[in-house]
Amino acid sequence: MNCPNCQSDNLRVLEKRDIDGEVAIRRRRECLSCNFRFTTYERPEAPMLVVIKKDGRKEVYSKDKMAKGVLKALEKRPVTEPQIEVIVNDIEKEIYASGEKEVPSKIIGDLILSKLREVDEVAYMRFASVYKSFDDIDSFKTEVEKLEKVK
Repeated sequence: MNCPNCQSDNLRVLEKRDIDGEVAIRRRRECLSCNFRFTTYERPEAPMLVVIKKDGRKEVYSKDKMAKGVLKALEKRPVTEPQIEVIVNDIEKEIYASGEKEVPSKIIGDLILSKLREVDEVAYMRFASVYKSFDDIDSFKTEVEKLEKVK
């Protein structure tokens, strides 16, 4: 590691803290050559994960793509940004907890549905309508009936 100001490698750590809600460490550093102070973050590198799509194609897992689906379902719903972050992080933790290098998209979709069911029924139905490819109103009715039985 080099100082971003003078490029010296003569540094010291002033303070080290865990970051709440993340598996990361924040370090406050000082360059002993120019006295410049800066912050660094250490996070473990997540193993590469491949998603197996319904049609058999494979693509690299993207947290952003998964989060966009969750955000779209929760759009204009009474859920705060911090709550959304927790939901997305919980889903991702469960995906990686399997320990598999390849995960079917169905498992990811089911995890998202499960979390949305707990948080907001409207968001659940929005996501389910796309994820389960509802073709008609009867598909919606059937899903709503399932949702009501779980209550």
